[in-house]
Amino acid sequence: MNIMEGEIPEELGSLSKMEAFGANNNHLTGSIPFSFGNLSSLGMIFLQTNFLDGSIPESLGRLKNLTDFWVGVNMFSGDIPLSLFNLSSLINFNVAVNQIQGVLPSNIGTTLPNIQHFSTSANHFTGTIPLSITNASNLEFLLISDNQLTGEVPSLKNLNRLRHFSISKNFLGNSLSFLCSLKNATNLQSLIINFNKFEGVLPECIGNLSITLSVLAVDNNRIFGSIPAGIGNLINLQRLDMWNNQLSGTVDVIGKLQKLVYSQLQENQFSGEIPNSLGNLTKLTFINLRKNNLHGSIPSSLGNCQSLVQLSLSSNKLNGSITPQIFLILSLFLLDLSENRFTGVLPSEIGNLKNLGTLGVYANMLSGEIPTALGSCLSLEIVSMQGNSFQGPIPSSLRFLGGLGHLDISRNNLSGKIPEFLATFNSLYSLNLSFNDFEGMVPIEGAFKNLSATSLVGNTKLCGGMPEFHLPACKLKRSSRLLVIIIACSVAGFLSAVLMIALLCFVRLRKRGHSSTSSSFPNSLLQASYQDLRDATDGFSSSKLIGAGSFGSVYKGILRESRAVIAVKVVNLQHHKAAKSFMAECEALRNIRHRNLVKVLTVCSSIDPQGNDFKALVYEFMGNGSLDEWLHPLPRADNPPKSLTLLQRLNISIDIASALEYLHHHCETPLVHCDLKPSNILLNDELDGHISDFGIAKFISDSFSSHQSSTIGLRGTIGYAPPGNR
Repeated sequence: MNIMEGEIPEELGSLSKMEAFGANNNHLTGSIPFSFGNLSSLGMIFLQTNFLDGSIPESLGRLKNLTDFWVGVNMFSGDIPLSLFNLSSLINFNVAVNQIQGVLPSNIGTTLPNIQHFSTSANHFTGTIPLSITNASNLEFLLISDNQLTGEVPSLKNLNRLRHFSISKNFLGNSLSFLCSLKNATNLQSLIINFNKFEGVLPECIGNLSITLSVLAVDNNRIFGSIPAGIGNLINLQRLDMWNNQLSGTVDVIGKLQKLVYSQLQENQFSGEIPNSLGNLTKLTFINLRKNNLHGSIPSSLGNCQSLVQLSLSSNKLNGSITPQIFLILSLFLLDLSENRFTGVLPSEIGNLKNLGTLGVYANMLSGEIPTALGSCLSLEIVSMQGNSFQGPIPSSLRFLGGLGHLDISRNNLSGKIPEFLATFNSLYSLNLSFNDFEGMVPIEGAFKNLSATSLVGNTKLCGGMPEFHLPACKLKRSSRLLVIIIACSVAGFLSAVLMIALLCFVRLRKRGHSSTSSSFPNSLLQASYQDLRDATDGFSSSKLIGAGSFGSVYKGILRESRAVIAVKVVNLQHHKAAKSFMAECEALRNIRHRNLVKVLTVCSSIDPQGNDFKALVYEFMGNGSLDEWLHPLPRADNPPKSLTLLQRLNISIDIASALEYLHHHCETPLVHCDLKPSNILLNDELDGHISDFGIAKFISDSFSSHQSSTIGLRGTIGYAPPGNR
């Protein structure tokens, strides 16, 4: 974990007594020296996460004492020498995330009798999984995902110590019978067989798997039939992924999995009603039932799922009125009920959802007015309400939704004038008001300047606006013209006296209407795997490191598909308090949302190619760094020192005060940051202030009771406790 560069010297092969060589997480290039094969005492090689390439040398097959071979996350290519697979001393063998090819030897389960950790994930292996693998009875980690393996999965009946089994992203299939051979693996924690070509029904024996199983992923295959009732026996299951198959029947059995946190069941053929038993899943944070054949209403019991962050029920046949109880789930960030048959009004209880970022109710049969309470959902960024029968004007309360990026209320029966406040929403990149009955003058600022961002077609009573809209000019009566002249003269005479006040007010109003959220993330919570984050940060390269603390390191990254710029906070799980800090930050960010708080895009809790726990938080990237860097700039010869004007300092102060006012007075449970300081205030490209790092934040309800003192124990930075920490 340094920044060593260059090649590994061949001369190290003369250190005849060397028993272990470790240089993980550096910038080493070149290949493993051939001379290492002369080190008869060498038992451990640790070279993962470097830039090593070439082939793995044949000479390593002479190392009869080799127990650990960790070279994952490099750029090795070619075949693995057969002599290496014949080292019976091997316990841990990890070559994941390279460019290695070839096949797995047919006798691998016999030649590696002591192997416990075997990982070849994310390479170019072909061929089949050897039948002999079942003889490797000491295996605990068998990770061979993301290759080009084909054929059937053999029996695994002797792998009784297996804990993690992943064969995802291959071309394996068709039979699922091998699942029954895992019933004696009493320590099995994760079973991941998704993105393959498995066919048929899930066998009933799946209910006989170990109750320690916490992750089951069978999605993106060709599985049909119903969910076996025995899955209800997997009482410790936390994640269940079955999406994009041909499963049918009901989802009633899911209600028995009371520890379930995350479930994707979309894009199947499930039918029946949403079971009342889903209300028993009080730990559920994410459930997706989109694109099925569910009917009936939303059960009121779903309101018991007070940890839900995302609820997607779109593209089903649900009907009746929308159950108000779901608007009591205060943690909701995404609610998608689109493309169903809901009727009635959108309940006013929606105003309870202060953290709601995405609302989809389009293509239903909803009527009545857009509820005024929608203006209380201050975190809204995406609103899709098109294709209903809403009527009346756009409520003035929506002026408080300054962070809106996408608003589609087209194909309704809305009327009245287009509110001027829509022109002040600086983040609005998509606005669709088409096919309603709006009238009057069209604004010419903000999104209304951009024809590609705004659609107004089908409103025959509109006038004015930008010439590109091809609307008729607005006609003013003579008295109106005289009034305009009088007002213009009055304003011109008054303007010079109040110029500074007007400027400050304008900036403050602009701040309220501004959201720093980038349109690079328009669709709900981003999903990112360990591999996605590794690719985005060039293998967590030190050149991408933008900050480090006792609980972890922060890297700048660029997502490969969207090209969006992100900041990745990788938790240092070796610190005894890091896991607790990670959970505290997740809990805080799950319950709060404000335009002046750094936005979390997703979290990643996974296993890295070495089988270690990996936890990271992914944030929007703040291009101007921390406030501390601007207040106390370091001298640099290549760039002039950073400096802030008085007005910029005032604006940042307003930003931070607004965020603190929200945390202390408008959260469901008031939150104290406990470590507010300039280094934890980040600035975006427009120098808007954002509070970050909630690793030691405390909810007041956690620290106070009627019998306790009104003082929180001192936390945070030693030597200075600013007023916001008290």
